[in-house]
Amino acid sequence: MAQTLIQHRLHPSTRSWLKRGLDLLGSLAGLMILAVIFVPLVIAIRLDSRGPIFYTQERYGLHGKIFRIRKFRSMVLNADEIKHLVDNEANGLIFKNRNDPRITRVGRFLRKTSLDEFPQFWNVFVGDMSLVGTRPPTHDEVARYEPHHWNRLDVKPGITGEWQVHGRSAVLDFEQVVQLDLRYQQRWSVVYDLLLIVRTLKVVLNGQGAY
Repeated sequence: MAQTLIQHRLHPSTRSWLKRGLDLLGSLAGLMILAVIFVPLVIAIRLDSRGPIFYTQERYGLHGKIFRIRKFRSMVLNADEIKHLVDNEANGLIFKNRNDPRITRVGRFLRKTSLDEFPQFWNVFVGDMSLVGTRPPTHDEVARYEPHHWNRLDVKPGITGEWQVHGRSAVLDFEQVVQLDLRYQQRWSVVYDLLLIVRTLKVVLNGQGAY
């Protein structure tokens, strides 16, 4: 099984109480905002297209631990079934299409503002994710991993990270994503996490690189 390729390195961020404290404070703030915006978003999603409010998916976390994330649904109900009909504009193990026809009208707004990600603050609160980390991979990606790709999972996945402040969806090469994730591991500190959070807020407010 591919998971056996993981070397369980103890990255300093996984033992930091300061980072965990920042995660708890940030996730509580995010969940409070989620409580305020929840009803309006539910109504908008329901009126825009049929299907569930949330999109649920399994992802790989620290050292290959599988967990479930929820996002506000931004695509049509049968998005996974018709994925093969959409051209992949990215290189490597990620899938991107700037004009993906599966994205709903409300979904485009959710993605541009990153509001679709807010349910993941619960994953941060329970410890599956961090506010800042690496991009959490899917089963499809991990099934095709090469050995060096597993190094990405030496830290917890994050709601934001290096990829978020260096282009978001505009990063179309998987190996570039890997390099950004590894650079985060090398530069990590609690202060660096705070810097990336501030830079993420600027990127999201400017609507840069999201689709």
